[in-house]
Amino acid sequence: MRFLAAVVLCLLSFASSAQSSEDALQWLQKMAVAAEKLSYSGVVVYRSGNQTETSRVMHAVENGKEFEHIEVLDGSPREMLRENDEVKCVLPENRLIVVERRNSRRSFPALPRENLGSLTDYYVVRKVAPARVAGVDSQSLRIEPKDEFRYGRQFWFDGVSGLLLKASLFDEKGEPKETFSFTEVRVGPIERDALKMHSNVQSSEWRIHTVRSSTTKAEDELWTLRAPLPGFRLVSSMKRQNRPEAPEVWHLMYSDGLAAISVFVQPRIAKASRAEADSFSLGAVGVYRRAVGDFQLLVMGDVPPQTLKRLGDNIEMKHK
Repeated sequence: MRFLAAVVLCLLSFASSAQSSEDALQWLQKMAVAAEKLSYSGVVVYRSGNQTETSRVMHAVENGKEFEHIEVLDGSPREMLRENDEVKCVLPENRLIVVERRNSRRSFPALPRENLGSLTDYYVVRKVAPARVAGVDSQSLRIEPKDEFRYGRQFWFDGVSGLLLKASLFDEKGEPKETFSFTEVRVGPIERDALKMHSNVQSSEWRIHTVRSSTTKAEDELWTLRAPLPGFRLVSSMKRQNRPEAPEVWHLMYSDGLAAISVFVQPRIAKASRAEADSFSLGAVGVYRRAVGDFQLLVMGDVPPQTLKRLGDNIEMKHK
């Protein structure tokens, strides 16, 4: 009888855990949809180490189109305006507007929608104690990695709308590497005038720089991953040209559904490129670079250094 009772308890525990993970994944999906489909505005504070940055965020959906306006409120003035996939970065100190198309990740509070179904293969996802964020009684999910290739995370979200209110990334020791958090937020319609560029760009001194980019097809891929990295798959591939006289740069993005790794490949310039491999950090983003023949690889992502190195060392040119 004791053995039977133990088996029953084990099965009940497994069923409860499976249901909990399923509920958590549904909340992640709701968060991803909410950031895309809702209209909202607020103030977001970003923290990483000693770095702090405050931005005003506005997001609107009208007639099936997405509009977004992010304005940095401290330090050098910057604005980012987006209509669907077209992004304009406004740099007043440089009198420069950079225009490009992006089909990759959005800014906080957006979450990727790809690969969410397989997250539990590589993460333990569970609900934890609720908290109050930006005046909202929020629910919370803790996401812990099952291996050494990714970092842990915690999300706080509005249980009514599903909007993500706060997101933290944790290192291997459980210490926070970076945090995005609304300090004030409102869900509801936004006036179109509020989404307009605030910088005065009427002066003839302003320049508009358009980045050319094109999505590449599988049969046209020049670069490939020799050995797979558990959980990560290629989610986008494109060629970019920052200036008419500049060489094209290949941009590959790999994701496990939460973490993202970008690989940039460009021709080496002998005097400006490093021949030996090295690693460093830019805030919470890790960077690994190495030379491959006549090309320079730059691998960046919100993952541990060994993950970047393993992926970067396995990138090679396709054999024709």
